[in-house]
Amino acid sequence: MTHYALLERAVEALKAGRTPELDRPLDHGAEIDLGLPALLPDDYLPDVHTRLVTYKRIASAETPADLKDLKVEMIDRFGLLPEPTENLFAITALKLKVQPLGIRKLEAGPKGGRIVFGEQPNIDHMRLIELVQSRPKDYKLDQAAGALRFNMDMADPARRVAQVETVVGKLAG
Repeated sequence: MTHYALLERAVEALKAGRTPELDRPLDHGAEIDLGLPALLPDDYLPDVHTRLVTYKRIASAETPADLKDLKVEMIDRFGLLPEPTENLFAITALKLKVQPLGIRKLEAGPKGGRIVFGEQPNIDHMRLIELVQSRPKDYKLDQAAGALRFNMDMADPARRVAQVETVVGKLAG
């Protein structure tokens, strides 16, 4: 999706007669990395144009309901979603959930992860402190990095997505 957005921005600049600013970072909200393949495999959507349009539609979803509708449409048109596509939808849904919370980055792997907050996080700070105090082995604040670290078994990809959603849910309230 990022490469497509960069290409789209460059084409728009060229059409407007400007030089593309390819070194300026894309700002698409929170960065989410769950260490899982999240894509539309070409054996699921063989047509490149359809794949690109679908990536753009997924990235442009503004609400969880929009994502759900698109998911239903895809299953209807192309069949059951492969695991990497399920991951793509899950990560996009997480992005929608963390955006209003002021979360800048969310990373997770088999043994845990971290949530990096933006300058003005929109979370209940007392809830965060209570979470860390109630489960100090699982949650730790890294004040220098402005992050919450969490340690838990998330080797299974489906469990990783569910655990991250749980952590985000605890922050959201």
